Amino acid sequence: MSAAPATGGLAGLPASARTVAAFAVAVGTFMQVLDTTVANVSIPVIAGDLGVSNDQGTWVITSFAVANGISVPLTGWFVQRFGLVRTYVAAILLFTLASFLCGIAWSLPSLVGFRVLQGAAAGPMVPGSQALLLQIFPPEKRVRALAIWSITTLVAPVVGPVLGGWLSDNYSWPWIFLINVPAGCAAAFVCWRSLGARDTPTRRLPIDGIGMGLLVVWVGALQILLDKGKDADWFASPAMVVLGLVALVGFVAFLIWELTEAHPIVDLRLFNLRNFRIGASVNALGYVLFFGNLVLFPLWLQTQFGYTATWAGLVAVPGGLLAVALSPLVGRFLGQVDARWFTTVSLVAFAVSFFLRAGLTTSAPVGSIVLALTVQGLALATFFISTIAIMLNGIAPERIPAASSVANFLRITAGSFGASMVTTFWDDHAAFHQSRLVEHTSLYDRAFSTALGGLESMGLTTSQAAGVLARVTSVEAYAKSAIDFFWMSGWLALLLVLLVWRARSTRGGGGRPPVHAAAD
Repeated sequence: MSAAPATGGLAGLPASARTVAAFAVAVGTFMQVLDTTVANVSIPVIAGDLGVSNDQGTWVITSFAVANGISVPLTGWFVQRFGLVRTYVAAILLFTLASFLCGIAWSLPSLVGFRVLQGAAAGPMVPGSQALLLQIFPPEKRVRALAIWSITTLVAPVVGPVLGGWLSDNYSWPWIFLINVPAGCAAAFVCWRSLGARDTPTRRLPIDGIGMGLLVVWVGALQILLDKGKDADWFASPAMVVLGLVALVGFVAFLIWELTEAHPIVDLRLFNLRNFRIGASVNALGYVLFFGNLVLFPLWLQTQFGYTATWAGLVAVPGGLLAVALSPLVGRFLGQVDARWFTTVSLVAFAVSFFLRAGLTTSAPVGSIVLALTVQGLALATFFISTIAIMLNGIAPERIPAASSVANFLRITAGSFGASMVTTFWDDHAAFHQSRLVEHTSLYDRAFSTALGGLESMGLTTSQAAGVLARVTSVEAYAKSAIDFFWMSGWLALLLVLLVWRARSTRGGGGRPPVHAAAD
C-alpha cells in the first residue's frame, strides 16, 4: 500500500487527510464498541440455535469482555514497540478475522473461543483510537476530537442491539459478526494509507511476561467463578473454592509485582494522581451499572415481556439518538465548564432512568420503556467524555496511551464481572421472590383456589391451570428481582456523585493537559 510522505508526523497531517483518517479511526472504534452490545439482544436466539441455556449463552458476552480487558494493558507496549498506527491497523485486521470465525462457529465452545480471540484483538482498538485522535488533532482541537470519538462510542451501542435483533430475527445470528468483515478491511486500508508512513517512533522494550501471566490467571479465575459459581452452589464446591483462592492470591501477587516492576503491563503508579484515580474509578463503576442494565434489560424484555429481539433493540433508539445529538454540545462546552458538573448530570440521569425502570411492570406500555431509556440517553451523552476529561486532566501527553489503556482495562474488566454478577443476582433473587410468593399457596388458599377455578372454567385441566399459575408466579418473581436491581442501580449511581467531587476541577483543561498534577 502507498502512504503519505513521512513529514511532520501524525500532528502534521493536512486537514483533508486528517478528516479521512479520523473517519477511518472512528469506523474501527465503532466496530469494537458495536461488538460489545450487538450480541446482547441475540443471546436467546444464539442459545436456542446452539442448544444451550440463556445463562450459558451469556458466555458470548463475558468471554469477549474478559479477553478484551486482559489485552487492553498491552496497548502501551505494542505502541512503543511497533508504533501506534501499525498496532491499530494490525488490531483491526485480527479483529476482522476473528469476526469471520465467529460467524462460521458451529457450537458454543467454538463461538466462545473465537469471541476470546475477537476480544483480545479488540484490546488496542479503543485506547489506540483515542491516542490517534489526540495526536492527529492539534492541542486546541483535542476536546472536539474526543467528542468525535465519543459519538462513535454512543452510536454503536444504539445500533448494536437494533442491528443484532434485526439480523437475528430476519436472517441468522452469524451475520451480526460477518458484517464486520467489509468494514474492517476498509478501515484498515484507509488508516494505513493515510497514516502508515507517519507512524510514531518505536523502541525496544522488555515485555512484562510475569505481570501478563498473573493478570490472565486472576482475571480468568474470577470470571469463571462468577459465571459458574451459581450452578456449582458457590463455595460449597471445592472447584469454586480453588478458583476463589487462585483469584485472590493471583490478584495480590499481581499488585505486588506491578508496583515493583520497571516496565509494568499495567502502570498502577498512575493511581497516585488524584484525578486519574477518581475519574477512572467513576468511569468503571458507572460502566458496571450501565452495562449490567444493558445486559439484563433486553433479556427481561424478551423472556418476560414477550418482545422480539428486534423490538428489544428498537426501544433503545430514541435514547441513543438523544445521546448522539447532545454529544457535540458537550464537547463544545467541556473545555469551558468543570467536567465534574457534566459527570454529576450524567449520574443523576442514570439514576432517574434506573428508577423509572423500577416502576415498570410486565404490562407496561412501550412508551414507559422508551421514556426510561431516553433519559439514559442524556447520561450517555455526558458520562464517558466527562469522566475521560477528569482522569486525563494532569496527565502528560506521552503518558496518555498508558493512562487510556489502564482506564479501559479497569472499565472493561469491571463490566465483564458486572455482567456475570447481574445475571446471577437476577436468577438467585427471582428464586427468593418465587419462594416467598408460593410459600402460603395451596389448594386451601382462597385466592389460589379462585384463580385455579377460573382457569378450569375456561376448559383447562387442573394440571394445565396449575402450570399457568406457576408461569405467572415465575414472571412476577423475575419482575420483582429486576426491579430490586434497578432500585439498587439508581442509588449506587447517586452515591458515585459524592466520589466525583473528590476530584480536582478541570476548568480550562480543554487543550493540552497540564503536566504538573499533584500526586496524593
